[in-house]
Amino acid sequence: MTTTTTAMNVTKAVTQLCAPGGGRRRGRPAVLRLDLRWGRLLRLAVISRVVRLVWDQLLACSSCAGGGGGRYRRLGPAQGATGVAGAGAGAVTVLSPLQRDNDDGCCGRGGGAEHEAADVEDVVSLKVSLLGDCQIGKTSFMVKYVGDEEEQNGLQMTGLNLMDKTLAVRGARIAFSIWDVAGDSQFLDHVPIACKDAVAILYMFDLTSRCTLTNIIDWYERARKWNKTAIPILIGTKFDDFAQLPLEMQWTIVNEARAYARAMKATLFFSSSTHNINVNKIFKFITAKLFNLPWTVERNLTVGEPIIDF
Repeated sequence: MTTTTTAMNVTKAVTQLCAPGGGRRRGRPAVLRLDLRWGRLLRLAVISRVVRLVWDQLLACSSCAGGGGGRYRRLGPAQGATGVAGAGAGAVTVLSPLQRDNDDGCCGRGGGAEHEAADVEDVVSLKVSLLGDCQIGKTSFMVKYVGDEEEQNGLQMTGLNLMDKTLAVRGARIAFSIWDVAGDSQFLDHVPIACKDAVAILYMFDLTSRCTLTNIIDWYERARKWNKTAIPILIGTKFDDFAQLPLEMQWTIVNEARAYARAMKATLFFSSSTHNINVNKIFKFITAKLFNLPWTVERNLTVGEPIIDF
């Protein structure tokens, strides 16, 4: 009887060990399966995050500006074209100004496709955005700078114009990618993509229309949502028409524009696309700021003349 009881107890113990979920050895595979499942989920989450980041970057990149991710480098001294102020050990070397837009050897796409292909790695792409109300001369300003030939190669979309300007400075090739956003309210959706990765944002207003200056604050606030590091520049257009106004009105607008520029911590330029006043200087100023080049232009606060205040 005792032997039979012992045998039954042994059989029951063996049955419990072999049953599903019974014993400690059967629990380990379940834990391992759970760990493997969590591992797969974590890998899928990481892959999904990487794919999302890559997609966001692709959406943000401009087709013309190359994403604006180029690393800037200090430009070397010009070869044989420097001026020296002072004498002796305290002499200050003043680097020659950037060459003008109409110099064939420094800008545009002259020189052949082979030359461009060889130097493509040396090109520094700089994205510049133009913001402001409609009918203030933004597109005329851009066309005056890039030239008629480059205008034909520009990309025009509804509410957005893109044009490029390539020039040589101190042995480096700089490509300005200029984004002109239409001033109508229906095209405000272009502001984020135009401002993202821009190195400078030009806030433009009509010197003969004070309401366009008042609206600059709205443009500034919109742009700052997407880019807080770009160089801000306040530009008054149509200086040739502005110069015909009474001096009292000119004085008032000059003071208001200077006040806006101080509030925005921006440099102020009065310009005219018709007479090419300060158009080139503005882009020279941007280049000098980005590459720590000397800025040789002085402030001009004389009413009746093109204002430059920084």
